[in-house]
Amino acid sequence: MSRPAVGVIGAGNMGGAMVERLCEAGWDLTVCDVDPSRQRQAMAAGATLAAAPDQLARSLGAGSALIIVVVDAAQVRDVLWGAGGAAQALQPGQTVLLCPTIAPEDVEAIAGQLAGQGVHCIDAPMSGGPVRARDGRMSLMVAAPEPVLAGQATLLAALSDHVMRISERVGDGARTKLVNNLLAGINLVGAAEVLAMAERMGLNLSTTLDVIERSSGQSWIGSDRMRRAVAGDFEPRAHVTLLEKDTRLAVAAARAAGFDGPLGAHASQVFEQAHEAGMAQLDDGALLQLLRQRAPRP
Repeated sequence: MSRPAVGVIGAGNMGGAMVERLCEAGWDLTVCDVDPSRQRQAMAAGATLAAAPDQLARSLGAGSALIIVVVDAAQVRDVLWGAGGAAQALQPGQTVLLCPTIAPEDVEAIAGQLAGQGVHCIDAPMSGGPVRARDGRMSLMVAAPEPVLAGQATLLAALSDHVMRISERVGDGARTKLVNNLLAGINLVGAAEVLAMAERMGLNLSTTLDVIERSSGQSWIGSDRMRRAVAGDFEPRAHVTLLEKDTRLAVAAARAAGFDGPLGAHASQVFEQAHEAGMAQLDDGALLQLLRQRAPRP
């Protein structure tokens, strides 16, 4: 059965992995990215390149989908409604998948603006990292009216074997992702803190991690990031700025809902401190370095 063409705007770590996944599965894919190295990777995977978002949108036929995998709401608006934006060329009945982690109110506003020209929107934040995205094993948290989800079911299944239908209310995917990422941030700050403490106590960090991973303190993000950090590997798989943004958005969303927990805001401040310490473009496992630098109490 023929499948509609798909467009991807943003072929970075996660977007590039999604491009490779879809190309390998035989989808007709057009990609737009400003980074020449990402363009080359997309072409090597088998994708066609578009010079600008509007050019990409014009290449898509009826019922097709445009996947946006940029960093934040400002970039989403820019690739849709900025100079050369895709929205001017989108047709009624097409669908935009919003994959960045952004505020629920931004998702709702963007979806509403698209609806004004008859374009559907799926709130589709993702989780799991590039390796799992490449293998089709990442998590997708989708929120949209059921007919819209049904219309893109084949594409969603190609992207992920963990498509979790949150609700029919656009914005609930973003809310769920922020809940998840706030916990991820809390867990990562906690993992970095206890390893910095263990090091100050003279413990072997690799052995300490072995114990944690087989005990009640285990968390996936703590193990993943701290294993690399202990080895001195801070090559960015996920920059400090990503969880800095996500935890800030999550705390703001919590407060908008009338909730103020004891840990989220503190975790968010640690990511902000790492940014201010010059670690913004390092892997977020660099929190271990930040907490190692804390002076001992007198």
